[in-house]
Parts: sequence; structure tokens; C-alpha cells
Amino acid sequence: MIDIAFKNNIKPTNGCVLISDPFLDEDFFRRSVILLCDHSSEGSFGFVLNNFLDIDLHEIDNDFPDINAVISVGGPVETESLFYIHTFGDIIKDSTPVNDSISIGGNFEQIKEELSKDQENHAKIRFFLGYSGWDKLQLSREMSDNSWIVASNITTDELLTIHQKDFWQYCIEKQGERFKTIAKFPINPIDN
Repeated sequence: MIDIAFKNNIKPTNGCVLISDPFLDEDFFRRSVILLCDHSSEGSFGFVLNNFLDIDLHEIDNDFPDINAVISVGGPVETESLFYIHTFGDIIKDSTPVNDSISIGGNFEQIKEELSKDQENHAKIRFFLGYSGWDKLQLSREMSDNSWIVASNITTDELLTIHQKDFWQYCIEKQGERFKTIAKFPINPIDN
């Protein structure tokens, strides 16, 4: 008998990745991968990593360096606001650490300056319109319902540089053998 339970025993923490259950029937979060930036008893928030917009940030802001900066829809909250995660750390004034390697926000002019200095720096940042948020205990309830698989083995480099639609499948397969089978399931099992 094969165990296809989607539950894992890893607890969500700042900087971990949430991978949606393959059968999560919620339009916005279906087959999503989320970087969890803050998780506490008061609530949680993060950014969807694999919901890309077909537009470059330079097209929106002519002053922004032309580095082919991909923008993702980070979630359904504050979709008119631009957010960013990066690995510049305290070089960027007013940025907030998520974990030892990733920070969020900070001085936007400094961000533009760092990106203008060196083309290699574009691999150190991701941009999002909106974010994903959970009220107090909401994420805990969703974890109890097995809506999310918590991953701690997705590297910072992978979070910042992989810009592909099948990132969900990539992340789920990385969770081990028992998850590889469900990674290939169609969104609608009737299509199988």
C-alpha cells in the first residue's frame, strides 16, 4: 500500500517555503509556492514565487535599471504595491531580515543603485505585486487541513533565480520519493 498523504511534520518558520497541496481547489493558490516571510501567533505573510507577470519592472518605472526584472503576483493583498525580497542584507537601509540570508524591503533608491552597479546583482532580488496574508491562527488551521507542505530544502538561490511555471513541480519533487508521484498529477484528476 502506498501512502500518498501530503502532510509533513516540518513546522512553518520565517524563510521556509509553503508548497500547496496538489488538489488545493482555490484559484489563486492552486499549485503555488510561497516564501513565508513572517509567521507568528498574530498572523503570517509571504509571497507567491511562481505566479509571474509578463512585464519587466523597467517598463513600469523608466528610472529602474533595465535588468529584465521579473515581477510576480505575490498574493491577493495590496496588489497595487511593489514588494521585494533580496540578499543585500543591511547594505540596504531599512530592510528587514526574513532569515539569515533573505531580507525584505528597504530603501528603493539604494536597490536601484546596487542593481545599476553590477549586472550580477539582479540574481539577488525578486519583485512582487501584492502579498499573501493569513490572519491569526489561519495558517495553523490550513496546516491542520494539510493544505500546505512545508519545505526547508529550497535554497535561497533557487528562490531568487528560478522563474519557471513548473516551479511547484520542482519543489514538490524535491521533498522526496513519496511526493514525486503527486508532482505529476494533473490539476484535474479527470484529465488523467
